[in-house]
Amino acid sequence: MANKGPSFGLSRQVQDKIDSKYDPDLEQILVEWICRQCGSGVGRPEAGKVGFQAWLKDGCVLSELINSLSAGNKPVKKIASSSMAFKQMEQISQFLTAAENYGVTKTDMFQTVDLWEAKDLAAVQRTLSALGSLAVTKDEGTYNGDPNWFFKKAQENKRDFSDDQLKAGKNVIGLQMGSNKGASQEGMSYGRPRQIL
Repeated sequence: MANKGPSFGLSRQVQDKIDSKYDPDLEQILVEWICRQCGSGVGRPEAGKVGFQAWLKDGCVLSELINSLSAGNKPVKKIASSSMAFKQMEQISQFLTAAENYGVTKTDMFQTVDLWEAKDLAAVQRTLSALGSLAVTKDEGTYNGDPNWFFKKAQENKRDFSDDQLKAGKNVIGLQMGSNKGASQEGMSYGRPRQIL
C-alpha cells in the first residue's frame, strides 16, 4: 500500500476518470456541514482533495459526525486517534457500519480503501451526501446546517380508498388504453396502390 507507484496505460485512464468525479464545490459544503455538526473540535482541512482526505483519513471526524446525528446512545462507542493503519481503517469501518444502521443504503457506501488510500474520494462525498440527505429527511432535531445543502428524500404517501371508490375506478377507461374516437387513417393514401396482376 505505501509503496504504490504511478499508474500507466489503462489503469491511469481509469484512475483519472474516477478522480474527475470529485466535486470541489461539494467538498466545501461537506466541510462546512461537518464543522457545524461536530463543533470546532474537529478543525478544518486544507482546501483540496489531499487536505480533505487527510482530514477524514483516521476516521475520527467521521465517527464524531455519525455520533452527533444520533439523539440517544452513540453508535461509535470509542473514538481514538491512532497513527497505526489498521486502527484508522477500523475506525472508518465503524463509521460505515453506523452509517448503514442509520439508513444509508449499501450502494451509497464507500469502501474503507476508497478513503484511506484516496482511491475514490468521490465515493466518500456520495456517502456523506447520502448521510446528510437522511439527516434532513428524518428531521429528528440533530441536524445542524442549512437544509438546502442536501436534498430531502421522498417519503411514503399512503392512500386509503373506500370500496366504492375502487369499484368506480374499474369503470373508467384510462387514456393509456387507447381510444376508438378521434384521428384515424381513413381517407389517407401514400403513393400508388399496390398492383396485383
